[in-house]
Amino acid sequence: MLDYNQPIERARHPTMSEAPQRTSEASFNVLELVNLLWRRKIAIASAALIGACLAVTVGKSLTPRYTATAQLYVDPRELQLVDRELTPRAQDVSGMSMVVESQARLITSNSVLLRVIEQANLDKDPEFGGGGDGKSLMSSLFGLIGLQLRAPAAADGKEVQLAALEALNRHITIRKTEKSFIVDIEVWSTDPAKAAMLANTLTSAYLTESRSSQALAARRATSELSGRLKELRERLRNAETTLATYKAQNNFVGTQDSLISDQQLSSSNQRLSAARAATMDAQARLDQIEANKRTAADAGAIPEALQSPTIANLRAQYADARKKYAEQTAELGPRHPALRQTEKQVEDLKRTISEEIERFAQSAKNDLTRARDYEASLNRALEVQKRQSLQLSQAGVRLRELEREADASRDVYQSFLKRSRETEEQETLNTSAARVIGEATVPQRRSFPPGMSLFAMIGFIFGALAAACWFVAAEHLFNGATAPEPRRRERTPAPEVSKPQAEAAAPPPALALVEKPLIARLQEADVIRTLGAILATGGSVDLTRVGWPTLRPGFPLTTLLNALRDMRAAVARRAGDKTMPVIALVGAETSGRSVTALNFALAAARDGSRVLMIDADHQAHPLSNKINRPGKSAPAKAGWLSIGNKVAREIKTVNGISVLPAAESDVGKAADAIRKAIAQARSAGGYDLVILDGPGMPLSAAGRQLLDSADALVAVLPTSLDINDSMEEILAALGGAERKLAGVVLDELTPATQTRQRGKQYA
Repeated sequence: MLDYNQPIERARHPTMSEAPQRTSEASFNVLELVNLLWRRKIAIASAALIGACLAVTVGKSLTPRYTATAQLYVDPRELQLVDRELTPRAQDVSGMSMVVESQARLITSNSVLLRVIEQANLDKDPEFGGGGDGKSLMSSLFGLIGLQLRAPAAADGKEVQLAALEALNRHITIRKTEKSFIVDIEVWSTDPAKAAMLANTLTSAYLTESRSSQALAARRATSELSGRLKELRERLRNAETTLATYKAQNNFVGTQDSLISDQQLSSSNQRLSAARAATMDAQARLDQIEANKRTAADAGAIPEALQSPTIANLRAQYADARKKYAEQTAELGPRHPALRQTEKQVEDLKRTISEEIERFAQSAKNDLTRARDYEASLNRALEVQKRQSLQLSQAGVRLRELEREADASRDVYQSFLKRSRETEEQETLNTSAARVIGEATVPQRRSFPPGMSLFAMIGFIFGALAAACWFVAAEHLFNGATAPEPRRRERTPAPEVSKPQAEAAAPPPALALVEKPLIARLQEADVIRTLGAILATGGSVDLTRVGWPTLRPGFPLTTLLNALRDMRAAVARRAGDKTMPVIALVGAETSGRSVTALNFALAAARDGSRVLMIDADHQAHPLSNKINRPGKSAPAKAGWLSIGNKVAREIKTVNGISVLPAAESDVGKAADAIRKAIAQARSAGGYDLVILDGPGMPLSAAGRQLLDSADALVAVLPTSLDINDSMEEILAALGGAERKLAGVVLDELTPATQTRQRGKQYA
């Protein structure tokens, strides 16, 4: 099977000195590793048993530790025993979590741990750095011989306490349960009963410290508030005294709601309005009486006359006299004494009524005069009160300022006084909701070290691995020491010689290592098939419509396009500083090679390269036959580049590719013409890449010369044939030119004979 994972060294035969080296490099594999370990199985098993025994011995020598756990419930929502608290409560989840974290850190604070050390006498415990009873025993022994040891200084006791504090901190682990207020307090010790005692003592010390810290904070707040109360009380007294003095000086007398001056002004205003209404009423009554007097209307028609009993009596007498006069006028003559007496009586009554009406008019005049005088007096009094009110209003600005100062001082003083009383009572209250929900019990199993079975298993595994690694390393070092060292080639600058001498002195090309060729797969999923002889609008040649399967539009990141990009990059590296690399596609199957060359050019043009495609197959020239097909609708646009005596000019296509067809001339001359065309295009700089379709197989002498001028070769292997046989045939034909092989394209397209039978694949 053909393997492309190794560099192509087909013609290279190993020498006698290289054979042991290659054998040594390839001799150490997995099978030999298994055989080596199997041969040393007894030694490896012995080392594993020794490792297990050592691990168990180490585990037995370790001091056991016992861990006791106490559970504490730390609720950040403290009990609300008073209206307000010293510290604000945490309302959101993040704030509550921070409170719980802070309380968990408070458990291992120095103040709490010092309480534990003092209660449990850990400064005298050897496990925590204390001296134990050794010093007292030593003192007793020295006392027997009459010597007295020096009493420990206070500084030494402080150091012992700090050492115990540090040791106790290492023995404690605080774990907070996720998304809860539960805190686990783990304390380990060499004595299980001591571990449980320390855990319970720690929780008790924490609760005591929490209560004492709250009481201390409340006491400090009470002291601060009480210190300010005297100053605030004095300030309030001064403000109220100033306010009262100012009111007395400016005659601000009144009730709590309003001043007396404001009340008097309002009352005077109301009385003035009533006086004005009475004046207008009297004026209207007088005007009505005067109007009745001036007209011929009945004078007794006014409301006052109708309501007067005197007028009513006179009008009744007047009516009777008129009635009597009318009767006598009908019976008596005009000069009759009785008639004249009755007429005189009617006149007297009428005059009397008029005189009575005149008295009503005079009364109305008197009422109007009195109303006007009263109104004028009220106006004068109101003006005086207005001036007084204006003066009080101007003085009220300062009054309100003094009242605001007094109110502010009063509010602050009352707030401080109330808060001082609350904090004073809060000193004796415990608002913390923290409590012990699980006391620590004496642990029955040790927490460290683990079971001896685990130690034995770990020691067994490590012993076996150590022995196996030792034997493998020894075997590898032994083989490396006995194997011959490979020869290294030293590169030395070659002297300048003539071309024939260089060719004669150069090593065979088959002996040089070449770069591993890349592999690409041209599949049916990558192409689309079109009917032949379909040209683009305007008569220009469209290479996607010549009847060959061509790359599908779009899909810029397919596996085929990426592989072709890698091939072009490898060719560019091989070309070095050449601005226009030349790639030749070779293959035993002509049509498949030409289709691959066309798709290679289309892929390069899709990436923005300016491509010149040359038909170098002078025997079959399939590409030229497709481009210069007879019966074409319009002549293609030809460029300036040409080949041979019978000119075959360059053809511009709509795909960004220029095609140079094969010339109808001798094969050797055509190859020379192609080389000249390449040199001409390279000097003009009009292209980025040149792709040669051919030469055809088997290679002629002119074809070999053409391959020598190419920078890289790409082999096209049809999968319809045996690819290994095809590759062997291509390598045999290339000879020394195989070092230029940069890539291999596996042509997996369906052959043309089968494609014609499946018309559904034509677009």
